[in-house]
Amino acid sequence: MKRDQNYVTIEPANSETTDAPIVKEDTEMSGANKITALYCRLSQEDERLGESLSIENQKTILQRYAKENHLPSPTFFVDDGVSGVTFDRPGFQAMMREVENGKVAYIITKDLSRLGRNSALIGLYTNFTFPQYSVRYIAINDNYDSADQNSVNNDFAGIKNWFNEFYARDTSRKIRAVNKSKGERGVTLTTHVPYGYMKDPEDKHRWIVDPEAAAVVKRIFQMCMEGREPSQIANQLTAEKVLTPTSYKHSLGINTPAAAPEDPYCWNANSVVRILERREYTGCVVNFKTFTNSIWDKKKRDNPIEKQAIFPGTHEAIIEGDVFERVQVIREQRHRKTRTGISSPFSGLVFCADCGAKMRFCSTNNGKSDQAFFDCSTHTKRHGKCKSHFIRASVLERMVLKHMKLVMGYILCHEAHFRAVMEEQLLLESSAKIRSKQKQLDRDEKRIAELKRLFMKIYEDNAAGRLSDERYELLSQSYESEQKELEAEVVTLQKEIEVQKQQNESIEQFIQTANKYVDLNHLDAYALHELVQGIYVDAPDKSSGHRVQHIHIKYNGLGFIPLDKLLQKETA
Repeated sequence: MKRDQNYVTIEPANSETTDAPIVKEDTEMSGANKITALYCRLSQEDERLGESLSIENQKTILQRYAKENHLPSPTFFVDDGVSGVTFDRPGFQAMMREVENGKVAYIITKDLSRLGRNSALIGLYTNFTFPQYSVRYIAINDNYDSADQNSVNNDFAGIKNWFNEFYARDTSRKIRAVNKSKGERGVTLTTHVPYGYMKDPEDKHRWIVDPEAAAVVKRIFQMCMEGREPSQIANQLTAEKVLTPTSYKHSLGINTPAAAPEDPYCWNANSVVRILERREYTGCVVNFKTFTNSIWDKKKRDNPIEKQAIFPGTHEAIIEGDVFERVQVIREQRHRKTRTGISSPFSGLVFCADCGAKMRFCSTNNGKSDQAFFDCSTHTKRHGKCKSHFIRASVLERMVLKHMKLVMGYILCHEAHFRAVMEEQLLLESSAKIRSKQKQLDRDEKRIAELKRLFMKIYEDNAAGRLSDERYELLSQSYESEQKELEAEVVTLQKEIEVQKQQNESIEQFIQTANKYVDLNHLDAYALHELVQGIYVDAPDKSSGHRVQHIHIKYNGLGFIPLDKLLQKETA
């Protein structure tokens, strides 16, 4: 709070990050002594209209008016860069706290639009709230004075408020149209570059890699692939004194929407999660990730991925696409520790081969890791639904490592044959899946066309009086709901069919990944999550007098590799 010529200024720098301080009660302010609230507001849209609406211009007008009319204790309340459609403004809320405390005699604005651009709420404040607290409201340029009930200008205030609201609506529509056009062209809509990138000095719309921050991003993804949770990653970065994204940008002199934290090295799990979920690290622009319901409701809601606009290859990737997708799967699996504090890199990857349920990781009370085991979660809850598929974690690790080494070794020695066999297998699997999905797609498209015809028919019947309005409304809602569900399913099926047609790319990608692990001697969590999609465990077979148990490994992008078939051909 600063005093200048007996005027108290309350001026938050940024509505999103700074709360306006409350006016402190003066020693002279007591009983009948009240202040005159001089309220100034400027939005980003208003700023484009020129100097006439600037905060300084508003202050000059309000200060002169208060001085000429000898109003008591003029006090500025300022919201700079805040839209008038919302009343959740720091300066406005600070002023209203003073009103509710009975400390305000006058509220003065340059015009009605400075108070806000929501005609309903403006009417509520000027007609009910302000009179309730005996506050006189004056809008100078609109010649509005709540004390003059017979003024024609007061009568026209409602119309002016409606025009002010219309201006906000029209501006919002234009901005949305511009952003929609830019977003659909692949121009990034975010003004804040993700941590790990920086703006190209020669082209502000282009992102280039920031090597120092990018190294931290890569490390975060690597730790997640190794099975670490966001909180564990955050604790590790904090212990190593790595600057948080906000602190790092502040150290470079880059403005951010968040204020600098007290401890520049204190990472939290939410920061890690935001990094792990940013698809932009794969080298693509992602637009329309969030949406708002209206100009009145500014709350941002997440858009489903099918409604987002993704443009790959717009800038250099920091994280490979398959690693990013794998991390999203790992995040969904949520590795949980047992009561003894032991966790397994296999958690979330092991399934019962009979019922398909996840197998639970358990450890003994003595805490010995070599006695930890997996068992079918269905059997654990309901013994009669499924058999026990008990398998030691150490045995599972040996079996998986052996299988993976055989696969990697085969690819190294017989890559061409491996590619041919997998192409044949994937072609058969894909053809069957494509046929099934194509049939469903055809049925959905046929039903959508039929629904359109039915909708036209009931519309004509309603217009001709053969169908009541109530019946028409019921049928139209039903048809519309079904049509939306089918259209969403059509989009999903089209994407799934396209994925099935690109299986050859999966083979090449898997071979490239496998070549990194030709010398695999021990199983680490990163290799496991990069190569394996799921491990299916059979129930043990004791018919021969010995305990025999098999596992089946589903690899990322390829599914089940027919290793026995490959090895038979090799020895033939």
